[in-house]
Amino acid sequence: MFRWKTTAAVAVTAAALVLTGCSGSTSGSDSGSGGTLILGAITPPTTFDPAGSEWGNRSPFYQAVFDTLLVATADGEIVPSLATSYEYNDDNTVLTLKIRDDVTFTDKSKLTADVVKQNLERFKTGTSPDAGYFAGVASVEAPDDTTVVITLSAPDPAMLNYLTRDPGLIASAESFDSPDLATNPVGSGPYMLDTAATVTGTSYSYTANPDYWNKDWQHYDKLTINVLQDATAGLNAVKSGEVNGIKLANNDNLAEVEGAGWTVNANELDFQGMLLLDRAGTMNPAIADVRVRQAINYAFDRPALLKALQNDNGTVTGQVFPENSPAYDKSLDDRYGYDPEKAKELLAEAGYADGLTLSMPSSTVLGATTYTLISQQLADVGITAEYTDPGNNFIADLLAPKFPVSFMALEQNPDWQLIQFMIAPNAVFNPFKYDDPKVDEYIKQIQYGDEATQGKVAKELNAYIVEQAWFAPFYRVQGSFATDANTTVKMIPTNAYPSIYDIQPK
Repeated sequence: MFRWKTTAAVAVTAAALVLTGCSGSTSGSDSGSGGTLILGAITPPTTFDPAGSEWGNRSPFYQAVFDTLLVATADGEIVPSLATSYEYNDDNTVLTLKIRDDVTFTDKSKLTADVVKQNLERFKTGTSPDAGYFAGVASVEAPDDTTVVITLSAPDPAMLNYLTRDPGLIASAESFDSPDLATNPVGSGPYMLDTAATVTGTSYSYTANPDYWNKDWQHYDKLTINVLQDATAGLNAVKSGEVNGIKLANNDNLAEVEGAGWTVNANELDFQGMLLLDRAGTMNPAIADVRVRQAINYAFDRPALLKALQNDNGTVTGQVFPENSPAYDKSLDDRYGYDPEKAKELLAEAGYADGLTLSMPSSTVLGATTYTLISQQLADVGITAEYTDPGNNFIADLLAPKFPVSFMALEQNPDWQLIQFMIAPNAVFNPFKYDDPKVDEYIKQIQYGDEATQGKVAKELNAYIVEQAWFAPFYRVQGSFATDANTTVKMIPTNAYPSIYDIQPK
């Protein structure tokens, strides 16, 4: 869980917003203005409507134009943004936020508590794959212009974290009925989208918001985010100097990136491996058998995959909870060693001695070699991988759901957020809404328990889903964001893409 900036959370003031301003400039302009920043991202936004937004690798597109209620920092803290303070009631079911009174959207309308209320309600009922984060929000009220009251049906230990991400994005309420809402965002963020210079799906151009309320978070006059989904295209952009910073799709070319004089900034946020989603066998009955799911785990040579796919830039794992989590148990990383014979034995016991076929999505973003190796290792135990490439609809089709299993890279979030992200019945990456009564009981104890109980039960939950083979993680992969000699960045511990505020000119 992120730490709030102060120990007395009820009295955080706007003064905490003051961050170190940039002292350099790539264009020789005044301090706080760094000319043009060109970034590379691996996937474009599907819409600019906050009610349909996503985070992860799509976060910079949104963070450029919209402010969030709270902000997650590279130091693992949560600091004020549009909300200057917060306060929970005694049982953590009522969250009161104080809203800034000096913020104007780029359409000249003003930020008020009612605008925040409308945004939060739209997100809860919207099309975002993360809308489930607000499943426990019973009501949102705005008793005056600067107060928002969020009432929860039950405590949600991740609510403050959510308000630093897509659920916390705030747009002008006057834009909600605009026919071009999906392509012409109206926010209060540090930049404004230049729709005339933007090519949807390819390149997004922004100019500095001249009325932005926090100049310490606005480091450039112009911002361009180019979509470079292919790893080779990303490497070419680095070598040719077409970008100043780029999220690398994989770690295949780190030596070449560093050889070009660039800095590779790293974190270990994501795990990569198989999501065995159809645990009830709705689409593929074989996945309902725990022996089949365990066989899939035994089929993979994790150290070999880490070496082949990531040049050993990461750590082999067998669990989805991160190493800094109370739920983490080092012994679980070895629960499923590479054992093709054991995999075949389990498949035979489950009635699949002659093999089975798994339908899976593929994506160029995740690398062709990845899918080749997965196919080979599954084939060695009698499982045939059958791929379909949904293109830009990879996530949408996965969550529809249109596939029973998939290779995927997902964030290893703080415990409660991770549970709501991929384990709970309504979790984003539990698209079949699989429900296990024992898991439900663990979740209930974590939600209502004290800190000691939460840690103890989270460890039990982790052990259970590893034994039940809900997933087949391969490794925690090094996330790499490359910057040129004129650009610095601080990596955030809970997102694949760094914060726009943390990318600055030297």
